[in-house]
Amino acid sequence: MNPSKKILITGGAGFIGSHVVRLFVNKYPNYHIYNLDALTYAGNLENLSDIQDYPNYTFLKGNICDVLFLSKLFDTAEFDGVIHLAAESHVDRSIANPGAFIETNILGTVNLLNAARNQWKNNLEGKRFYHISTDEVYGSLGNEGYFTETTAYDPRSPYSASKAGSDHLVRAYHHTFNLPVVITNCSNNYGPNQFPEKLIPLIINNIKTNKALPVYGQGLNVRDWLYVEDHAAAIDTVFHNGTVGQTYNIGGNNEWKNIDLVKKMCSIMDVKLGRQIGESEKLISYVTDRAGHDLRYAIDSSKIQNELGWRPSLDFEQGLEKTIDWYLANESWMQKILSGEYERYYDQMYRNR
Repeated sequence: MNPSKKILITGGAGFIGSHVVRLFVNKYPNYHIYNLDALTYAGNLENLSDIQDYPNYTFLKGNICDVLFLSKLFDTAEFDGVIHLAAESHVDRSIANPGAFIETNILGTVNLLNAARNQWKNNLEGKRFYHISTDEVYGSLGNEGYFTETTAYDPRSPYSASKAGSDHLVRAYHHTFNLPVVITNCSNNYGPNQFPEKLIPLIINNIKTNKALPVYGQGLNVRDWLYVEDHAAAIDTVFHNGTVGQTYNIGGNNEWKNIDLVKKMCSIMDVKLGRQIGESEKLISYVTDRAGHDLRYAIDSSKIQNELGWRPSLDFEQGLEKTIDWYLANESWMQKILSGEYERYYDQMYRNR
């Protein structure tokens, strides 16, 4: 049976991407989902082991910075849509190595835009290029107010600047070349399968192993948290129903100061690990603040809620309980990540192909 649509999802072995791939493969058996991932440190095919043999799913190892590879891929597969999640995404890494973020997030996005434009130039009907971005492009808020789709861009880190640049390029290709695009900017994601350099899985693992819980500055920075499966559902909604040329902000309406979040996790895990309440809080260690650390992010997601009917399904405490339970039940996943075993395995696997 020929698929009704061929969808390319970039970065599909990563944290958010794997949840999007799984959702699309299961929900749309009449689509064929192609997962393109370079399998860098944060890409992990075990995130998708449950669907790896499905007939409507294909994994492709490749890098969006490889122009020739992308050109051949698009010519061969003739995609109907692109959902672009592949990106370097960790702020601390962008401070240490800005060039890698420019290459992947800006040049890689341009390569994808060009590949899609070249394939679709004679027939844009039913095509869609969906670019997933971050609320960090808007800069930092004070104690009040929210980011909306019309908030002026004010990126403060090499990461957010690279994402801002890619957002602008996607819009430019829409206005200049009539490429059918949509963009979403989301708040901080959390949930199963997140690489443990990120705050929530890092804190879970460190509590479990009695290691220090690093908190930047005084922990007063505020973030809005979005459960990853709710984000995947929002991506599904925007891909199918969003208006071409529009931007939608996706947030969880769950603002927490970092220190309050860490203390909340300590209390939950003390119960789950059978410890005396307050024991894990003793592990909190305040460290020198991140350079240019934005004070507060908060998303106004009323546009996607009012126009497309999406809403988050979980409040933060429900999502946090589910997330902690997943990490505690999947200790081997975490240990393989931390040991570098996956990276060595994939290097060997693809060297032998």
